[in-house]
Amino acid sequence: MADMEETGGVSAYGAAFAGGGFDFYKFIRQPQTIVRFLSWIFAMVVFACITGEGYVNTHYEAEAKCIFNHNDSACHYAVGIGVIAFLACVAFLVLDVYLPFMSNAEERKFAVIADLGFSGVWTFLWFVCFCLLASQWTKTPDDHSIPKDAARASIAFSFFSIATWGILTYFALGRFRHGINDVAIPTYTETVPDIATPYPPTYAPTSYNPTTYTPTTYTPTTYTPTTYTAYPSNLPDIQQQPPLAQNLPPKVDAGYQPPSY
Repeated sequence: MADMEETGGVSAYGAAFAGGGFDFYKFIRQPQTIVRFLSWIFAMVVFACITGEGYVNTHYEAEAKCIFNHNDSACHYAVGIGVIAFLACVAFLVLDVYLPFMSNAEERKFAVIADLGFSGVWTFLWFVCFCLLASQWTKTPDDHSIPKDAARASIAFSFFSIATWGILTYFALGRFRHGINDVAIPTYTETVPDIATPYPPTYAPTSYNPTTYTPTTYTPTTYTPTTYTAYPSNLPDIQQQPPLAQNLPPKVDAGYQPPSY
């Protein structure tokens, strides 16, 4: 996340947008990658010391007991926390590599939330582990057969794991708060017109100057009647309809004689 801010690039949940490629040298130089790698080493040291030298048997007992006050629960708890933390560091390292290739912001959000939740829980569990091992170690009787270096290394690296997982929680919280704030999304804000003003701010009404009306004088003119020429009456009326023809009977041929029967 810090590298993205330094370079001025936009990102979503602390990782560059999909399609930007993967820079291995830049990835291993990130503070989050370094701290996660340290957490991986510390977890491996804790469970390796306990599984390798955490169980011893005394001269009068054949069964091996935990070096922390013969409390097997303390050794089992430390080994369980260390193994799960070791595997989780590997898984989250792979997730950090795959995160820039996620094109969906919701998937990135769930990945960051998972990292935040797991880191916070394991910070508390490492604190419990440190307190348990330190408490049981103070109650352990002084015996020369107990590998003290392994016990002290387990306690010390449990304490270091509290710091590293706490830093990972802080980084995950920063990535979650970071979200997609770096994405420059232009927003359109519609201006609300001011109803109180009768005119827009840039419009100034002009003054109205009425024009003077001057009526025109009307001068009547003298009417002179015109003379008309009489229409001749001896012309035939072309519009008069011809008389109707009489219904005359059909002409019969005079030489026609009807046959006699």
